[in-house]
Amino acid sequence: MKRAKGKHEDGPLVLRVSSGAFQIRRATGRDADIIAWHRARMFQDMGDVWGDAFEILRAKARTRLEQWIDRGRYIGWLASAVDKPEVIVGGAGVQLQPILPRPVEVSTIGEGRQGTIVNVFTEPQWRRRGIAGLLVKEIIVWSKSEQIDRLTLHASDEGRSIYERLGFIASNEMRFVGDR
Repeated sequence: MKRAKGKHEDGPLVLRVSSGAFQIRRATGRDADIIAWHRARMFQDMGDVWGDAFEILRAKARTRLEQWIDRGRYIGWLASAVDKPEVIVGGAGVQLQPILPRPVEVSTIGEGRQGTIVNVFTEPQWRRRGIAGLLVKEIIVWSKSEQIDRLTLHASDEGRSIYERLGFIASNEMRFVGDR
């Protein structure tokens, strides 16, 4: 991955991949609508939402994202083609949560900052070009610079191999689904 000139704070970070050039930029509160669209589409693609639930999810997510982005509880990144910066082709974000201090390594205790990677989505016509991987790599770099103790995600079947290549491993986490 090559990084072109530019700083995160001063403008988009340009990243080049084998199939072309994409720029990655930090999301702002004005991007809540496209991020909410990506979130609803992601769940739709996984078969977890359909019909009226799509728009309900999108509207609820947009409202929460507007609040959380402005408060720094959600940090997002958006990708676009360098020659069409107005067209967002993918995105990903981190939902920040305070947690109790915990061991990070055997002799190191963390400060209690956890990030959950969410909303990793690439528009269908732009998939298989490395965009999701670039976005997650950018999140990893950011999380290290911000000294996030723990970075987690919930992988779809389609995305699992991307995350494994980037160093994520299956963990002991379980989820309660209620009476079945």
